[in-house]
Amino acid sequence: MSDPKDCLYCQNNQTLHDLMIEFAQLSVSRAFLFKEQTYRGRCLVAYKDHVNDLNELSDEDRNAFMADVAKVTSAMNKAFHPAKINYGAYSDKLSHLHFHLAPKYEGGPDFGGTFVMNPGKVYLSDAEYQELIDAVKANL
Repeated sequence: MSDPKDCLYCQNNQTLHDLMIEFAQLSVSRAFLFKEQTYRGRCLVAYKDHVNDLNELSDEDRNAFMADVAKVTSAMNKAFHPAKINYGAYSDKLSHLHFHLAPKYEGGPDFGGTFVMNPGKVYLSDAEYQELIDAVKANL
């Protein structure tokens, strides 16, 4: 497990802010909009404390975290109407519990396959990011 002093979520550092925009504090987690928007509306939910895996949480905290994840995906579904939202929880190199939430659209990038972690292709203006954030927040 990594040291919280080296963790971009725990340190809330510039690397984190270069990758994503925090838009909500939830019951036991934080919600972010991923800046790379190949998958329109892609978000991420990170647990509030430095834990590596769901199995490290109490039943109560795990259920609260998954409720936060479900709350964000529900808001994303209402805001963007994707065909499906893919979930990714890897943490191989960054051992802080977080879920990537990648909306997939029929005919869109990687539909029917695995989403790419960071394709590095689609970046938006600040106003466009704010529109996406407002759409999700309106449905939280």
